[in-house]
Order: sequence, then structure tokens, then C-alpha cells
Amino acid sequence: MSVKINRNDPCWCGSGRKYKTCHAAFDEKVERIAAEGHIVPNRKIIKTPEQIAGIKESCKVNMEILDYIGTVIHEGMKTSEIDKIVREMTADRGGIAAPLHYQGYPYSVCTSVNDQVCHGFPSDKVVLKSGDIINVDCTTILNGYYADSSRMFCIGDVSSEKKKLVQVTKECVELGLKEVKPWGFLGDMGQAVHDHAFANGYTVVREIGGHGVGLEFHEDPWVGYNSKRGEEMLMAPGMIFTIEPMINMGKADIYIDKDNDWEVYTEDGKPSAQWEIMVLVTADGHEVLCW
Repeated sequence: MSVKINRNDPCWCGSGRKYKTCHAAFDEKVERIAAEGHIVPNRKIIKTPEQIAGIKESCKVNMEILDYIGTVIHEGMKTSEIDKIVREMTADRGGIAAPLHYQGYPYSVCTSVNDQVCHGFPSDKVVLKSGDIINVDCTTILNGYYADSSRMFCIGDVSSEKKKLVQVTKECVELGLKEVKPWGFLGDMGQAVHDHAFANGYTVVREIGGHGVGLEFHEDPWVGYNSKRGEEMLMAPGMIFTIEPMINMGKADIYIDKDNDWEVYTEDGKPSAQWEIMVLVTADGHEVLCW
């Protein structure tokens, strides 16, 4: 994983305990699994207790904002109003809206409607109408720690086909979450997501996936959902990543708006849905930090 340290030295995780009584056995197990040919996390990916505590505080703000949006989102609402709410609520709580100016992104939140897969621009011109489905993707920085999650909202009288897509996508996340266990593999989770989507006649976007998060907006590992059980990176206690499959009603093919290089759409114009949660791998399972 990293440079060897003396067993009586303080542990690299910052716990203050001796290495031999803290992460020595952990490192040995990871090294054995790496020797078997698997991808394993490096120490930078493993969050310390102090970092986890800070990340949880950021998650509280992120979820509070999404909770509020769920109470006010409605038919006739401009998506620019959602952006204003996120920007102001984040600032009022001492945070920063991470998307704003991130690699040139010009807004505080992503609002992706119907056939927009992700990174939809809030706009005065986009007015929510009955029958729409929308993903609101919110990322908060609080005291240097990141929280990232998104939710789907159904506006007015939504067709049964769209409702099913939204529900099945949520089920994909829940089934994937059940596979998040220490010493399993990201592919265990990815296959569970993939299989449920395809069993319902849907496809999973290939090019865009989840990611590590907490100390930065996007960290290793990249998390895909067209993977196989027993493959991809080892899941070890202390890892934090997102589960956020983008499930298409039609084909998996997508394209990026050539005018802004951000907004992603389904190639066939059929709807797409996404739920995003942040999960911590624990010693005996997992903990959902943000949803």
C-alpha cells in the first residue's frame, strides 16, 4: 500500500495508537489480497475517524438542503429557483456549493430533467411541468469536507412508465448498497445494480459513474455499474464513495451538449433517472452518510 512503518510507531491513520494495534493487520490483509491480483485502495483513500466526523457534518447540510427542496419543488417552478435555494441555504449554513465554478461549471447545483442524464443547467427557461421527472444533484463543502448526493422528484401527473423508471433506479441503489461489505469488491455492488436494471428492461450508462468523495469532490476509486462480481477495487473499512447509477429507459448511449460541454442527454431521447448516496465501508458492513 505505502511505505512500511515500524510496528511501535504511531499509526498512519492518525488515531494516536501504535501501528501494531491499529492498522498493521489491516495492511497485511490488503497486501495479501493485492498479491492475489486484485485492485486495492491506498492509504489516501482510507478516511480517518476525524475526517469521517467532518464529512458527516457536511452531509447533514447537504441532506437538509435536499429535504427542503423536496417540500417546495412544484409544477411551474423554474430550475433557476432551485439553484438560488441551494446557493443561499449552503451559504447560510457556512458551506460552499461545490459545483459552482468547478472546472468551469457555472451553477451551484445540477438539475437534470427527463432525458438529461446529468449535469443539467438550472435556467429561467426550464419551467417544470406536470409529467416531468427531475434529478437534483447537490454537493456541499463544509470546513473543507465534501458531501454529495442527489434525489429524483416526480412533478405532477407522471406517467406509470416514468414512475417505474424512478422507482427501479432507487431499487438499484438499494440492492447495490446491500453488497457494500468490507473485503468485498466494487464489482459485487456494480453487478447487483446492473442486473436489476436490465431485468426491468433498462440500461446503465457506461461512461459516467460514482467516485470516492470526502476530502475532494471526486477522488479514487471510479465506481462503475457494468462490472462483475469479484472485480474492481477491494472495499476496505474507511473507504467512502458514491453509488449513483444513471439508468436509461432506452439505450445506454449518451451525448454531451456541444454548446456547453456539460449537459449529458440520452442519445435516443428517452428518460433517464439517477439517485446518489454516499456510503462508508465499516468494519462490519456499511453506513450511509448522505442520501
